[in-house]
Amino acid sequence: MLPRSGDVVHVTRAASVQFLRPIMFRVIRVLDWPTYDGWIWLEGYELNASGDAVSRRSIFVQREGLRHLRSAPEPRPHTVRTPRRPAARTPVRVG
Repeated sequence: MLPRSGDVVHVTRAASVQFLRPIMFRVIRVLDWPTYDGWIWLEGYELNASGDAVSRRSIFVQREGLRHLRSAPEPRPHTVRTPRRPAARTPVRVG
């Protein structure tokens, strides 16, 4: 599973030995830095128990060790707006 922007993942010791204490992590992006096979760099926010971002981090983890908690919402289709009519300009009397 390759996370995408907006996904929330649970990062445990299965993803990397540095995570003795598991964290929830909201992904900003997957970095395209060179890594070992099966490992990825993620940039995002560590979340507290309420789901609020507490710190921005870049983490190096095994893709198979991530547990998917919540998917990012599907992007909305782009809506085409109708062009606006120009405002009517009238002279203004001063004084």
